[in-house]
Amino acid sequence: MEYSSAWRCYPIDGKDFVVSHSDASGQSLLVVDNLAVEFRRDGIWRRAVNGVSFDVKAGERLALVGESGSGKSVTALSMLKLLPERSARYPSGKIHILGRDVLALPNYELRKLRGRQIAMVFQEPMTSLNPVLTIGRQLTEPLQVHEGMSRRQAETRACELLDRMGIAKPRERLQSYPHMLSGGQRQRVMIAMALACNPRLLVADEPTTALDVTVQWQILRLLDELQRDLNVAVILISHDLNLVRHFAQRVCVMREGEIVEQAPVEEIFTRPGHDYTRHLLASQLTRMVGDPLAQASSTLLTGKQLQCRFSVRGGLLRRELAVINAVDGVDIAVVQGETLGIVGESGSGKSTLAHCLLRLRDCDGQIEFKGQRLDGMAPAALRPLRSQMQLVFQDPYSSLSPRLTVERIVGEGLLIHEPQLSRTERRKRVVDILREVGIAEDARSRYPHEFSGGQRQRIAVARAVILSPSLLILDEPTSALDASVQKQVLELLVELQRRRGLTYLLITHDLNVIRAVAHRVIVMKDGKTVETGPALDFLRAPQTDYGRTLVRASLIDIQ
Repeated sequence: MEYSSAWRCYPIDGKDFVVSHSDASGQSLLVVDNLAVEFRRDGIWRRAVNGVSFDVKAGERLALVGESGSGKSVTALSMLKLLPERSARYPSGKIHILGRDVLALPNYELRKLRGRQIAMVFQEPMTSLNPVLTIGRQLTEPLQVHEGMSRRQAETRACELLDRMGIAKPRERLQSYPHMLSGGQRQRVMIAMALACNPRLLVADEPTTALDVTVQWQILRLLDELQRDLNVAVILISHDLNLVRHFAQRVCVMREGEIVEQAPVEEIFTRPGHDYTRHLLASQLTRMVGDPLAQASSTLLTGKQLQCRFSVRGGLLRRELAVINAVDGVDIAVVQGETLGIVGESGSGKSTLAHCLLRLRDCDGQIEFKGQRLDGMAPAALRPLRSQMQLVFQDPYSSLSPRLTVERIVGEGLLIHEPQLSRTERRKRVVDILREVGIAEDARSRYPHEFSGGQRQRIAVARAVILSPSLLILDEPTSALDASVQKQVLELLVELQRRRGLTYLLITHDLNVIRAVAHRVIVMKDGKTVETGPALDFLRAPQTDYGRTLVRASLIDIQ
């Protein structure tokens, strides 16, 4: 199998930000030698990392890749000895940073090491930043503690850091709280905090997973510039092989707590030596559907001049301060049996548009489903149509009730829309649909927390499909999943579409998903439609500047 043709970096603004993959020189900054980590659960110690060894040289870029549960983050947290002491232990191994064994250092020495020699950027900045402290307070604290700066000196340095991260009006931002910043801005603040004391090594744990594709590109480019300008060594932890291909010089592939392969990045991608590495590469998405359906096919759903506004209120009297046009004059038509992708950045109006079409939000405009006008229809009249329009949410864990069994969750729609069914008939329908989505019959008595992320999403799909709907709205259905699991879920959706004649409205910011399963695409920005057409035509030759920005930032190659 040939792997090298699936990745290519687009030049943006006239220049390519992909780094040279030449070897870093100099002595090793970090050496991990035969590291083992165990966690205690129910009185039993279970091994999570087993015999891991690698090193990182000054100024080098190393990537740790693997699926969830492979031990990547546990290894990274061990480098800073951040695992809880009461429930984690290190039965073997050493971690040397500049010749000092981290695992043998007392806490007061560790505090000197963290931030100054090694720093970490966590995956989710909203949960990593303190919500009750301003950005300025959180940025200046390490400068005052580790560098001995006065408050004024620390604030000046904090402004310089925010400016270096590309955050506008940095002095004003010092007074902001985390919830007042966008996801990309919060991640930039996390990077600024990590670099505040000029560390020699930066560990970035899935730093772009929760971000839009354009913000992902901005963060990747920022890390690239910082690494080159400051000669900081970077360990990138990711399950996104496309991102790793464009950033890393060397790759360690982890599986079940062990490193199964490590090699220069080009060798990993062109001549993988381990079966698991080949499995990861084969999990990258490829085209799964055919050409767009003929326009003569029947139209299932239409929306004309849809408009949805939100009021921004404030003050003691909650007066209206501003009006946001979340959806602004959008026209949409969904053809029976197709997958129509809606793409755009966070805040572009994708999910709000879908909620308007389902009449889950009040909006102006005309909505027609199967020839019936939905706008103006009373809730009681609309309820029978709900079974024909189902929704699959982004996070399968939070969208499934933790207190209900799988049988109760999947069969809930039958209780509402087909109350005439007996308990035996209802159970048979549940078992049949679980089998169809790849879940065993004996799983019906279990609870959501007993399943993996991919299995939970299959259960969410079963809950939607059991009512035999005509339309499924998929709101970022695979963004929280590993690459191999993502591919399995998408293959399931394509097979269900083929077998049942389903129509999908797919909301995503991942253009790899669009390339894999979408027939047509609508591109949204600031509540408006800026481009529409066949999905592959858009990916190959976007017609607008915004479309070109999205495609370039996605780092995919369209053959």
